[in-house]
Amino acid sequence: MCGIVGIYTHQRRDIPEQASLALFAEQHRGQESCGLAWAEDGRIRLLKAMGLVKEVFTSDVLAGLHSHCAVGHVRYPTQGGATLENAQPHLVETLNGPRYALTSNGDLINYASLREELNRNHVYLASRNDGEAMIRLLVHLLEREGMNPVAAIQTLFTQLEGAFSTVFMTPDEMYAFRDPYGFRPMLLGELEDGWAVTSESCAQDILRTTNIREVEPGEILVFRPTGMTSIRTDARFFRSDHRPGTAHCVFELIYFARPDSFQYGKQVYRIRQRIGQTLAGYDDFTPDCVVPVPDSSNFIAQGYSEASGAPYSMGLIRNHYVGRTFIKPVQQFRDESVKQKFNPLAGFFTGKRVVLVDDSIVRGTTLRKLVRMIRSAGAREVHVRIGSPPVKFPCYYGIDTPTYEELIINQINQEQLRIHMEADSLKYLELKDLLAIVENGSQFCAACFDGRYPVGTPIPGKKSQC
Repeated sequence: MCGIVGIYTHQRRDIPEQASLALFAEQHRGQESCGLAWAEDGRIRLLKAMGLVKEVFTSDVLAGLHSHCAVGHVRYPTQGGATLENAQPHLVETLNGPRYALTSNGDLINYASLREELNRNHVYLASRNDGEAMIRLLVHLLEREGMNPVAAIQTLFTQLEGAFSTVFMTPDEMYAFRDPYGFRPMLLGELEDGWAVTSESCAQDILRTTNIREVEPGEILVFRPTGMTSIRTDARFFRSDHRPGTAHCVFELIYFARPDSFQYGKQVYRIRQRIGQTLAGYDDFTPDCVVPVPDSSNFIAQGYSEASGAPYSMGLIRNHYVGRTFIKPVQQFRDESVKQKFNPLAGFFTGKRVVLVDDSIVRGTTLRKLVRMIRSAGAREVHVRIGSPPVKFPCYYGIDTPTYEELIINQINQEQLRIHMEADSLKYLELKDLLAIVENGSQFCAACFDGRYPVGTPIPGKKSQC
């Protein structure tokens, strides 16, 4: 999971700064590295670094930068170490200088075969990032095969397998396109003098765009000085199974997206409230309080509270200067983050029957420590409620669950997990209820819960790094 931004306007202005603001709105989607590429004097300039957006793109760095076009990225690595080589955007230079830049969100399951094919054509990659493979293939089609950009992107659709929401730019033009299944979100909004493409609507809000809509699966958007053009082909044409429908990532609605975003045509916070209301229906008791694991579970807990009549309480205080524990790339960092991130209110839990609400259990990093923390703070009972089904299968489309074995539910059963967590009870949201809550459940990818992969899986050990 990463966050992308692309802005194209008819006049040169503070577009790099605007793009950095949009990236800041998407910081929750990736905290390891960030980058911007922008057009300047017929070339493309690039700045990317390890760290957060506000640390890298300071006012001093952005001062005086003007352009009509910029693309940006915040990265959460889906496998391996966080390195500058894997950071995006990726830039390709030709004999005429830096001419192409690309930023993408997702994962390709055929990355290994793409890399081998590029090597056979004497095109070599400096990283293990699928975004670099995509731009190298695009430039190969443009420079060596003589294709125009739209034809090259359409050819790309026939060669890529997996998830990709991508923005590609030249010094004069910008292109945005989304995989035929629509795994990862991608939105288009209108500026007074141009357009913006982002991963989430909260980034569109910061840019004050209007007429916001989803980029359709398989759609190509072309931004030129003459205007914007949409090229739509029946997405089934590009799919190996030719089946209708989409495969939106349902985990976006549960965890990844900001609650104020509008994702896949749905208000994220309302979906989470309905999840909580459904969870409350599973219980035949009323707790003394409902406490979320902040922040992604806040609205789930709120929904539980509304349905059960139990008070909603922020009994755990989160240190917001510690990143999201799920997207920390190394287990040791996740463990340390839990200790630094949460602290119980003194005296709040004493003698209480607590329902503790979290969005998911992936590795079991956070909840065991939190249950112990709440018990140590005096709670009489701690009942854990999870706003998703058990995560049983790895994701190959942009989420960091690379192996079956590391998922805790595959190591021990649910009752053993309850005992391991030292909880009085443990209940998950049922898959059938989740699919009912999102309404058109057949249009979502729930492979992490049911193992039904829309486009297959990669060869073990050959996964790319988003």
